[in-house]
Order: sequence, then structure tokens, then C-alpha cells
Amino acid sequence: MGTLSLANFEEVRISAPWGHISGRWYGNRTERPILAIHGWLDNLGTFDRLIPLLPDNVGVLCIDLPGHGRSSRLPPGMHYSVYDYVFVIPRVMKEYGWHKVSLMGHSLGGIMAFIYATLAPHTVDMVISLDILLPIPYDARGKDVDTFGRNMEKHLVEDERQEEGNLREPPAYTLPELRKVLSKGSYNSVPPREAQHLLYRQVAKSQLYPDRFFFSRDARVKFYYHIFLEEGLAAEMARRIQRKPYLIIKGSLSPYVGPHCDEAIAILGKNNPHFELHEVQGGTHHVHLHAAEECAQYIGPFIRHHRPPNLTSWSLAGRGEQLSSKERRQAQEQFFARSKHSKQRSKL
Repeated sequence: MGTLSLANFEEVRISAPWGHISGRWYGNRTERPILAIHGWLDNLGTFDRLIPLLPDNVGVLCIDLPGHGRSSRLPPGMHYSVYDYVFVIPRVMKEYGWHKVSLMGHSLGGIMAFIYATLAPHTVDMVISLDILLPIPYDARGKDVDTFGRNMEKHLVEDERQEEGNLREPPAYTLPELRKVLSKGSYNSVPPREAQHLLYRQVAKSQLYPDRFFFSRDARVKFYYHIFLEEGLAAEMARRIQRKPYLIIKGSLSPYVGPHCDEAIAILGKNNPHFELHEVQGGTHHVHLHAAEECAQYIGPFIRHHRPPNLTSWSLAGRGEQLSSKERRQAQEQFFARSKHSKQRSKL
């Protein structure tokens, strides 16, 4: 078994009432892939460094959320929210006729995966959550309320700007400046050297300054409505996921998987040999981007265990080659050995 290749992909375009959802389907396109969802203000390029390190028996469909990357924006007057984004998952499933879904999400994408898994647990076979589980709690001193008020006003201003079309172009930067702006906007979670993975799908050339570029994503996304799940609700949601294969990878320098997640993590891991929580030392919120190799050490075996190869192995070009009887027997023995080990761990 090999690994996926960034060069082996198919551009996809999923129809939606407001336009389309753009994506890239990497690797094996004859079976249901893993659906990979990026974080807030990012795009599918966030997985560029991780994709080539993942096993190639299962493809990965990375999408741009509405208003991000090359996906359509929502119509004028509409606003973005976590609740509405969750509906993207069943929409993609319906497009391809999937009855099950394997989810991998970072930040906003990971929150979407958690919420969807609680609403339709019978349709989810595994979840990979990258430096997230639950939204960070609101500030008890009311600072977030002030922020929500300012964001509402800014959203209305951006609506007006977009109605005027190109009369008011967004701020433009040189490419080196864009890398620094993106890094700063991520609170330095994305190193400038890795910023290009997120830029190529979300910048456009300025019409006013030929040597400059501006962010082409929908600026209204910056003011989207995020949510807080109070402890009792988060705990009940975690119980509904039951004993699903669930992998959480935390960056040691990131606050996103913090004490507010402790109860939900305890519930997800209770009597669940398929639950894993790993911490990457020195990892920021974009741990999968700047420490892809360390993350792949956990993600690769998790995928091979819970989405084991069928009786065919897949080359990087996507062509199926029949396994020999000896190779098939070895693969089956390895799978059952892992299953036996998991059962033994659950008794401890």
C-alpha cells in the first residue's frame, strides 16, 4: 500500500441552490472517500501537506465551504453560521449517493463533524478531528457580546460594498505581504512559509494595482455566527456519538482542545477502544499543516484500521491491481490482529 499523491486528483463541482461547492477528490475514485473539511477563513489547500502522507487505499474529497476558496458565495443579504454549514455534509452525501460518511475536519470543519455525528450517528463510520472538538466558550465578562454587535455592523457594511461591485476593491497586497497578513490573521498559527497552501485558492489579481492581489473569499465570512455548546448539551451530544472511531489530534501550543472539552472527551473515550487522543508537541492550531508528518503518524494507522483495504490495492494512478492470495491472507491477518488488540485494550 502506498500513499496519496497531490498530482492525482479530480476537480469536483457540486451543485447547490446558491451556486456550487468546489472540491478536489484525491486518489481512489471507485469507492467512498474521506470527506475533508477545512477551518474558518481557510480552504481545501489546508490539507496539501497532509494528503501525500495518507494511505492510498481510500481517496480523500477535500471541499471549499461556501464563501471560501472557489466555492460560491451565499446570496446577498444572507449570513454564514456553523449551523448552516453542517448541512453541507448531507448535501455532499446526497450528491454521491453515500449512505455512510467518513469525516476529517480542522477547526470549523471539526466542529461541523462533531455536530453532524451527533445528529446522524448511524451515517458516520469514523471522525478525524484536527485540533478541535467543541467551540471555545464565550467570554463570561461579555466581551464576545460586544464583538457580535460590531460584527453585525461590519457584515451590513460588507453587504453594501458587494452591492457596489468593483467600485470598492478590497485592500491589495504583494504576495510576500499576503503571506505575512495571512500568518498574522491566524495568530501565527500558519507560518508564512506555509501560507502559499492557503493562498492559491483565495486570492485575485487587483484591477487597480497590477502587481498586487486581494483576498477573493467572501469577506462576510469573517463575521459568521459561531456557537457555544454549554457543558450539559455538549455532554449529551457526545453520548449520541456512542462508540464511534474518533481520533483527536491536539497541538500542544493551541487552546482549542482545552478544559472545556474534558467531559466530552471522557464520554467519547468511555468503553471505546476506537477513541484516540494525541498531542503533537510544539503544534499550533494548524498542526496538520506545519507538522503534517507527526499528524500522519496517527492518522495513517487510524484510517488503515477503520477503513481497511478491500481485496484490491490501489496505485497512485488510481488503477486497481488484484492482490495475490498470500497478500490477501496477510492483510486479513493483520486486520484481525488489530481488532483483537483493540478488544484487549477495552478490557483494561
